[in-house]
Amino acid sequence: MVNFDLSPLYRSTIGFDRLATLLDSARQIDPKGNQTYPPYNIERTGNDNYRISMAVAGFEQSELSVETKENTLSVTGTKQRDDNKNYLYQGIAERNFERRFQLEDHVKITNAKLENGLLHIELVREIPDAIKPRTINIQTEQSKVIENKQT
Repeated sequence: MVNFDLSPLYRSTIGFDRLATLLDSARQIDPKGNQTYPPYNIERTGNDNYRISMAVAGFEQSELSVETKENTLSVTGTKQRDDNKNYLYQGIAERNFERRFQLEDHVKITNAKLENGLLHIELVREIPDAIKPRTINIQTEQSKVIENKQT
């Protein structure tokens, strides 16, 4: 992947800041219009258990935020730039991100941990008893008569 430094474009374009921002954000989006950074996996770990794993190499725990609001999970990474570094080649992306996931009803986050450059978010789907399917016995006229005779 080729990285372009668009900061000189910001300095020389007065009134076209939106264009430079659009170009900068376009390189984070694939041809289908989906955001590609940071990459993630979603896996099923049990019947009602799931895990989202995000590759957040270079981010510390204090630079990451995991929040839920209504049925949306937001993961935000804010990296402080160190302008004193002089890279010969920079292949590790150290840019801020915000990734949102739409959660199904009754899905709760049970745990989030950072290990080996991966942020693991554990999810569990807890369906209330009132919503779970129930089996209802079907009675007939004959079963009522038999029940009355037995009592």
